Amino acid sequence: MSTLFYLNPSSSILNHPHSHFKTPPKRPSSYITSGGPPQPTPPQQLQTFWQWLSEEKVVTHKSPAKPGVVSEGLGLVAQRDISRNEVVLEVPKKLWINPESVAASEIGSVCSGLKPWVCVALFLIREKMRGGESWWWRYIDVLPECTDSTIFWSEEELYEIQGTQLLSTTVGCKDYVQSEFLRVEEEIILPNQKLFPSTITVEDFLWAFGILRSRAFSRLRGQNLVLIPLADLINHSSSIKTEDYAYEIKGAGLFSRDLIFSLRSPVAVKAGEQVLIQYDLNKSNAELALDYGFIESGSDRVTYTLNLDIAESDENFGDKLDIAETNGMNTTAYFDITLDQPLPKEMLPYLRLVALGGTDAFLLESIFRNAVWDHLQLPVSRANEEVICQVVRNACKSALAGYNTTLEEDEKLKTDGNLSPRLQIAVGIRAGEKKVLHHIDSIFKEREQELDELEYYQERRLRDLGLVGEQGDIIFWEPK
Repeated sequence: MSTLFYLNPSSSILNHPHSHFKTPPKRPSSYITSGGPPQPTPPQQLQTFWQWLSEEKVVTHKSPAKPGVVSEGLGLVAQRDISRNEVVLEVPKKLWINPESVAASEIGSVCSGLKPWVCVALFLIREKMRGGESWWWRYIDVLPECTDSTIFWSEEELYEIQGTQLLSTTVGCKDYVQSEFLRVEEEIILPNQKLFPSTITVEDFLWAFGILRSRAFSRLRGQNLVLIPLADLINHSSSIKTEDYAYEIKGAGLFSRDLIFSLRSPVAVKAGEQVLIQYDLNKSNAELALDYGFIESGSDRVTYTLNLDIAESDENFGDKLDIAETNGMNTTAYFDITLDQPLPKEMLPYLRLVALGGTDAFLLESIFRNAVWDHLQLPVSRANEEVICQVVRNACKSALAGYNTTLEEDEKLKTDGNLSPRLQIAVGIRAGEKKVLHHIDSIFKEREQELDELEYYQERRLRDLGLVGEQGDIIFWEPK
């Protein structure tokens, strides 16, 4: 048949409709590896950073929380008991780094028109290269050189996620950063060497991208992308199940036009414990690994993206596209399938539309145009439903063959333990994807076994016309 639909291992979070920079800060890993023992004495960079914040009147010795070395790297540690929803810190706008602060800087005039993240990345790199001459050097000194995000993995480490959607997403992400770098190098950096006296490389750009991807706050009033020094040290907790009211932008006072970033603790915290927040309840493990460099164990984070296409070679392409667009979809549809969860509501109707052909193509006629999506909510014909099952199951089998290990081997590695943080991520990601693929396959295998028991369009139509008996047999009327 001329239609095409498949499980796409190259599905990219970068191009996914739900993907954007809506990311709170990342658990940094600049001083100790994840899971390492806490260090009692903060490093000098952290003490200098705190002193700077004190001089800028952002913190005092009475502040509820203070930066500290924790198992994740750096974090915010309660200096006293903190109650639920209590304000932990407030950072004035003068300490924010966002497109507005870039516009007011020496490079602001040459950065106008750039994408927000690109101009902030360029600013970060330049300030880092200026060292002690930069007003921001105390903050930049506590930023990690890399994280456990897959964009920083070596070729050997990336080999461990061979066959996963995360690998193709990571490669796509790095290619995207490189293309943006080459463009900004040609248009901004090289023509303005007085502003950028030091050589800037694609590795520098990738570092800045990783910092922003992992630490920038968004979903804030009037702010699409902003770094908040001190606040971005806060780490993530999987046990916190709400994102509401953890942080906001508000006025500095009744008679002040200044703005401050206010961070609250969503749960009560004892003195000496970390203040934590929930980064994003909707992110999958692949997104957590790409953005922050960690994953969770819960099945609700384990997803696989099904990519469905209406092929342009389909003789009914125009009609199918019209139906898809009428119902808020397009030639390509992405469905995130979560482990042990039902299929997304619109997935089967879209599958049936893509596979529609032969004698079933009558549903594409204009007379059915307003009702066809309703008809697609239920099985159309045995042939249509059988094709769907066979193609999806074959796609699952093909995707599973693309991994370097079996699910059983991954589970044994997890059981044996002693995995490095990055290998732990790799094993968790590939095992999770395999589980979802088996989950998808089992759904369609079960459906395949029920094909003879399903009721299809023609039978429903006859029943609606009163032409089907109580036993399901067709009623024939003989002439008198």
